[in-house]
Amino acid sequence: MSALTINAPVEGEQNAILSPAALTFLASLHRAFEPTRQALLAARKARQADLDAGGTLTFLPETKAVRDDPSWRGAKPAPGLQDRRVEITGPPERKMVINALNSGAKTFMADFEDSTSPTFANLLNGQVNLRDAIRREIDFEIAGKAYKLSPNPAVLLVRPRGWHLDEPRVTFDGAPLSGSLFDFGLYFFTNAEELVKRGAGPYFYLPKMEHYLEARLWNDVFNFSQDYIRMPRGTIRGTVLVETIPAVFQMEEIIYELREHSAGLNCGRWDYIFSFIKKFRSNAKFVLPDRSSVTMTVPFMQSYVNLLIQTCHKRGVAAMGGMSATLPIKNDKAANDQAMAKVYEDKLREVKAGHDGTWIAHPATVQIALDVFNQYMPGPNQYYNYRADVKVNPEELINPQVPGSITLGGIRANVSAALAYCGAWVSGNGCVPIANMMEDAATAEIARMQLWHWVFHHAKTDQGQTITSDLVCKIIDEEAKSVPGVKPEGVAIAREYLKAQVSSKEAGEFLTSDLMAKL
Repeated sequence: MSALTINAPVEGEQNAILSPAALTFLASLHRAFEPTRQALLAARKARQADLDAGGTLTFLPETKAVRDDPSWRGAKPAPGLQDRRVEITGPPERKMVINALNSGAKTFMADFEDSTSPTFANLLNGQVNLRDAIRREIDFEIAGKAYKLSPNPAVLLVRPRGWHLDEPRVTFDGAPLSGSLFDFGLYFFTNAEELVKRGAGPYFYLPKMEHYLEARLWNDVFNFSQDYIRMPRGTIRGTVLVETIPAVFQMEEIIYELREHSAGLNCGRWDYIFSFIKKFRSNAKFVLPDRSSVTMTVPFMQSYVNLLIQTCHKRGVAAMGGMSATLPIKNDKAANDQAMAKVYEDKLREVKAGHDGTWIAHPATVQIALDVFNQYMPGPNQYYNYRADVKVNPEELINPQVPGSITLGGIRANVSAALAYCGAWVSGNGCVPIANMMEDAATAEIARMQLWHWVFHHAKTDQGQTITSDLVCKIIDEEAKSVPGVKPEGVAIAREYLKAQVSSKEAGEFLTSDLMAKL
């Protein structure tokens, strides 16, 4: 009998996901790994305190032998993961799952993390939808329109929540479960054997890691889980999103820890910018200009991309590119053509840099990305491109020099994005169209952290105006008067949250943690 308690309604097919056997498995994961998770989260706080006191980041001396050893490799690509040239992502909502799997992309990352608002119903319904998709039982009809899975859908990957997030609706002796283990555990227990029978496997994207020991924890979870259902070790695959600034200094170590389960690394570029600001929050040198100025071609982002590609190909695993969140613009051909041209340019830069694939957010951009990668990457990947030209030193990875300035328009754009996203998130929607982009939590996090950072360091606009909490709060009040598509009660919560954030001596670690109680 498990010692788990469910503190939220469970309805219909959700009960099949939360079966007694599945709950027993979740309890086993919690008992085995929760102490380590808590220790690793405490270590994050200690590293942040060191950075706040003037410390810096560099490659770790204690793991030099791992980096210097040329003999080891990550796992060979698992079935369905040799060619990942275009990956589409989105929350595991039923219609979206069908559309993404049918989109023509090579893989679909179903996201329980930054593009899902983690209401308990959203999480459990997402698990039901993925179970049904894997078994080809997901077809349905609504308002006279049929949604049917194609004969050859994309390969499925799943992103659970990061180590920092709890699942408060499920407790073990009063303590919340890890959101990571809840999402991973239910998907793995329900589907792993079925996936293997169908010629694929349980494949995951692993977010928000800050240390190679956090990758070791995932590897231990993978081994435990495979042993639990008597599945051969090495069946699971995990692609790690390098989306925190500490992780970029430990990429080889992260691949090493996951070796037989490693499917490569991904440039989680928007969260990476958020982490860049957050980790060096106490240092005024790291104040960045308008969010729109922080592109993939600025020095610290270029260094990150180049080192990631070199590292992955040195170790024989995939180096995945970043997200293009552009949406098609209806009823304005000129504007749409311009937006699609930017998608093309972004993907061209990635394939020429040596990436093995890329991310897009909307089916309408799949063909653009495919065309670019088909032209410049005729084989299934570019593991042969070792990028021997790349020489990156630690200083280049944390170079805060970014051309541009802070403008009132940039402040207003950050306020608008953060209000819209946070308001939608607390209303149950984690994937939000904002200014013709499909945004998830990462964009709102950059916006929120920049606003706080500018106020904290008394940054000035290009017109010489000091950015104060009063100024930003005034703009928040103005922008909150009109937030299209978001419920007024959601806007009210977002408004008060943002005003509290920019007025605080210390910004919250993650909006998804801060706002969880408001769901």
